[in-house]
Amino acid sequence: MIEVPDFRWRQALITAIAPVTARVKSFRLRTEIADAYRPGQHVDVRLTAEDGYRAQRSYSIASAPDGSGTIELMIEGLEGGEVSGFFHEIAEVGDAIELRGPIGGAFSWGPADGGPLLLVGGGSGVVPLLAMLRHRGAVAPEIPALLLYSARTRGDAIALDEIEARAGTEPGLSLIFTATRSGGRRIDAATVAEALTTLGHPTRVFICGATPFVGTAATLLVEAGVAPGLIRTERFGG
Repeated sequence: MIEVPDFRWRQALITAIAPVTARVKSFRLRTEIADAYRPGQHVDVRLTAEDGYRAQRSYSIASAPDGSGTIELMIEGLEGGEVSGFFHEIAEVGDAIELRGPIGGAFSWGPADGGPLLLVGGGSGVVPLLAMLRHRGAVAPEIPALLLYSARTRGDAIALDEIEARAGTEPGLSLIFTATRSGGRRIDAATVAEALTTLGHPTRVFICGATPFVGTAATLLVEAGVAPGLIRTERFGG
């Protein structure tokens, strides 16, 4: 296990590409760091053009360490996105890219950290939380966990079918899903209260999503009695 951030750039090979939603694709990458990370961490991806121009972005790892020699990234296609545009419009199986990591030791979870585990995700912010859920299911299903997940619509929700199947078959795992469009609701004090009633008092809390979402969710949890020191956040956007 890599104990500190590793900032060497390494080559990774795309081994599989699959759709996840209308806007998100899954990319499997063969890389030497495949079993040297903790769920929740991310990698930097760098692309270099023929003229030497470089662009890089950070992407959370969606997979749990599984001995396959690969990691999974779930990348949303963004209008005008330099890196996401490459992945969605150009990348093919067999292509090589550069990446470095894993990065983000504070926002990571392993079985030794225990639980109950409360995960709160907004949109694509569910990706690192999915890695935690997958790892828990594989090696520590006895740890109680709950995912509170908000997306614009069910069709926009990443891996929702998998998460619902896990919540239906894995003891101690619960899911609360909210869709904000078409008459749905956002995460609010009532959904937070429902999550805490279902799970009990969490000892680990991870929130990931756009900056406004993370701020709102953290505030609601603190107002509901969760100690600020238990909360870890990862945010993107302005």
